[in-house]
Amino acid sequence: MIKFLDLQKINLIHQQEIEEKLINTFRSGWYLLGREVKNFEENLKNYIGSNHAIGVANGLDALRLIFRAYLELGLMKKGDEVLVPANTYIASLLALSDNGLVPVLVEPNLDNYNIDISKIESKITSKTKAILIVHLYGQIVFSEELKEIAKNNNLKIVEDNAQAIGASWNKIKAGNLGDAAGFSFYPGKNLGALGDAGAVTCKDDDLAKAIRAIANYGSNLKYVNIYQGLNSRLDEIHAAVLDVKLKYIDNENQIRREIANRYLKEIKNNKVILPIEPVDKKEHVWHIFVIRTKERDALQSYLQENEIQTLIHYPIPPHKQEAYKDLNHLSLPITEAIHEEVLSLPISPVMSVNEVSKVIEIINKFI
Repeated sequence: MIKFLDLQKINLIHQQEIEEKLINTFRSGWYLLGREVKNFEENLKNYIGSNHAIGVANGLDALRLIFRAYLELGLMKKGDEVLVPANTYIASLLALSDNGLVPVLVEPNLDNYNIDISKIESKITSKTKAILIVHLYGQIVFSEELKEIAKNNNLKIVEDNAQAIGASWNKIKAGNLGDAAGFSFYPGKNLGALGDAGAVTCKDDDLAKAIRAIANYGSNLKYVNIYQGLNSRLDEIHAAVLDVKLKYIDNENQIRREIANRYLKEIKNNKVILPIEPVDKKEHVWHIFVIRTKERDALQSYLQENEIQTLIHYPIPPHKQEAYKDLNHLSLPITEAIHEEVLSLPISPVMSVNEVSKVIEIINKFI
């Protein structure tokens, strides 16, 4: 069986370094907000090129904390609107509604599945305060036009960078393009912990200070609480693992690119729509390699029969979820078509050449 993602194999590549770090962390007797978190935050900040990096409990919390901090700093208020891609994982919306903000859905560009920048301005109202961009599947969504739209309308740009660590636009890394960014280090991400973990990067000192406090019970000084905060901190153990794996992220992303290039060049089946390679100074990190076909269920069953595991990212769009009944009435045909047709192929830094060849061969034989 060709696994969609062999997490055990991915982590075993770094077994010796990870085990040494884990033992040292265990023996240190310090398990929260210690040296490992500080080291990882510093290294992540330097890698992204941002002014600040704050370790948090998970990717959803990273986004929740950014918007909560904007509320606490008086830059937003409940009821304000945030533009968000309609084609995204539900966490992008949850981070907004959890803070009393209103998600306004914008259809994606069918070429890259990311928010269609040309459709953003028509959605801006007097209540709009931010654009939440999602670098979906590992592909950057950014442009000079987007920067101008944000500048002209006094909008914050927040990046959902859960899937795109290492991607870049014009040599600027994802996570340092907008005003703030949320990262997920869920085990299946390109940079994955051994459980839930996340981070925020940002440029503004006051925002960073507020986020760090809110994530720690609303406190920057023990027993002194300036906000009604949360408990959302990155554990020392996860930080230790992430710090090891961060050193290898560029190499592992390059392997993903090489696999993606083979898929793009060698999959030749007129029933399958391949992703389009990024242009305009964009670097893709191929967190997920997503194809589209009107015969998705048949293709997925056929691949399973041939011992190739695939996944669907995502079967139900956010506006059709029961959790967002107030959005169920919306008609978003591009988003809905994407969710009915997408299928994610195996891609990872531990796939062998023969495994990649088999995936290509089997798909090309699909009738």
